[in-house]
Amino acid sequence: MTNTMLNIKVVQPRMMSIRQAADYIGIPLKRFNRICSVRPVALSEGDERYDIRDLDQWLDYLKQGHPDPDDEIVGRLG
Repeated sequence: MTNTMLNIKVVQPRMMSIRQAADYIGIPLKRFNRICSVRPVALSEGDERYDIRDLDQWLDYLKQGHPDPDDEIVGRLG
């Protein structure tokens, strides 16, 4: 019997597609589009990506019991 060593490197991308961002949050894409107030970053050639740090900040804000920042602004406008 031979021993084999696997060298696997997993890299978490900082910038994610909308599908990856929805998967990261753990919700369906359709729902992500409705509830996530994080705006994507415009990259070259019309490509848009979501910054994992922005997603984490948004989730942390929600975990603290705060309403979604966009909903809060709309609520103040009446």
